Parts: sequence; C-alpha cells; structure tokens
Amino acid sequence: MNEIVRLNYTTGNYSMFAEIVCKDISELRDVLHEKLQKIKGIERTETFISLEESFSRSVKVLDQ
Repeated sequence: MNEIVRLNYTTGNYSMFAEIVCKDISELRDVLHEKLQKIKGIERTETFISLEESFSRSVKVLDQ
C-alpha cells in the first residue's frame, strides 16, 4: 500500500505500528476501512493522528 511509509513490529499491546500518510481524513478512512481492515489476519486497528512533527533525526549504528 503506497500510503504506508513505515512499518515496525512492536512489543507490548500491539503487533505492528504502521505510519500512514494521507491527504485528508476521507483518504484515511478509505485506507483503514477498504484496505487495512480487509487484510486477512488484521483483527483491529487503532488510529493516532500526528498534528505536528517536532523532532526527527537519523541515527547511524556502527558495527562493533
């Protein structure tokens, strides 16, 4: 799905965290209801909307 820009497997209450970029709420609804929730094995989703990114950086991991 082109809307997914990052996908992480997680520990805790959730199996995965998907970062999805949509142009508006209508597109987000379509992605959630018509694409994600129709994938076999996905039982439920929970949505968090980012209002603003306040900090971002890349970290380089060095081989030991």
